[in-house]
Amino acid sequence: MGRVSEAVMRHKIQSARRWVVKVGSSLVTNNGLGLDLNAIAQWASQLVAMQKSGIQVVLVSSGAVAEGVARLNLKTRPKQIHMQQAAAAVGQMGLVQAYESCFMRHGVHAAQILLTHEDLSDRTRYLNARSTLTTLLQMATVPVINENDTVATAELCFGDNDTLAALVANLINADVMVLLTDQSGLYSADPRQNQDAKLIETASANDNSLKAMAGAGSSLGRGGMLTKITAAKLAARSGTNTIIADGKLPDVLTRLSAGEAIGTLLQADKEPVTARKQWLAGQLSVKGKLTLDAGATSVLQKSGKSLLAVGIKSTSGHFNRGDVVACLDEAGNEIARGLVNYAADEVLKLQGKSSSRIEELLGYVGEAEIIHRDNMILSA
Repeated sequence: MGRVSEAVMRHKIQSARRWVVKVGSSLVTNNGLGLDLNAIAQWASQLVAMQKSGIQVVLVSSGAVAEGVARLNLKTRPKQIHMQQAAAAVGQMGLVQAYESCFMRHGVHAAQILLTHEDLSDRTRYLNARSTLTTLLQMATVPVINENDTVATAELCFGDNDTLAALVANLINADVMVLLTDQSGLYSADPRQNQDAKLIETASANDNSLKAMAGAGSSLGRGGMLTKITAAKLAARSGTNTIIADGKLPDVLTRLSAGEAIGTLLQADKEPVTARKQWLAGQLSVKGKLTLDAGATSVLQKSGKSLLAVGIKSTSGHFNRGDVVACLDEAGNEIARGLVNYAADEVLKLQGKSSSRIEELLGYVGEAEIIHRDNMILSA
């Protein structure tokens, strides 16, 4: 869609209905002194207010390792990976307890989800995670996501959950990703070393010059501003706009959701639908084929709806849940491809049948769709 004016973008932000909000360790633990319960309570209150206004919110929170260090009375953050993972296991207990109690004060349920980057790169686990998150959002809960630090080392080595937040934004087709930090936003240079440094109010998430502004030798790098710029570029793949803002500002989240110009806005260059179709188009390895009847073919091509079992005439190939399959019309022409929700042997049992019979035929209740429209791209 290209760059648009900040005023137009802020209005677009105001109308966004699905947000991912990430808070970093320094904010959550008051620079490592232990959980900042007052700050957590304020963010929870703002997220609930956003939810009540019709916005679906997902919270990605760091802080488990830092809280574990405080609970275990360690003098410094340990350098050994196994010690960091042990600290994370202890700290995660306090972290999730804090969020749970804060959200329950407002009568809202929180849901803990621990992920690794591999969960979001494997297509089967990707679909499982996506289904769980979308279900939780439909149930008006607030998913609280953290890296599964006890088994994964990516967050411990590469950057304070910014990347994870971007992958979650990709996963759920978020409209906006907010990265709350202890900085006012991205500056043209390190403001602590250059008094002429200016706040970048808006830029393209794909602007390569932004990395130079982060400052390689400062705390704005290595888990700081540099990883946020990289995360914004990653989130932009699915059309998600990113805001980097000061998490200590009063009511920062509700003010952002109201369209107030706070922090740095990094724009995605493409609309979410276009970006997601490009991502699916890159999944070139087709593991199977589904031949559809005329009705299903028409529904897919003209109405952009999901593919249901009743419209499938035949199934070929050996595929599992999460694999890419091609959808063909009765003449054998490819009309679409997408990520399938069932394995080949299951689709064989379901083809031509009503979705209401899925439990009867398979013995369990799965998705109503064989391929959800969000995971499908129509062929040219």
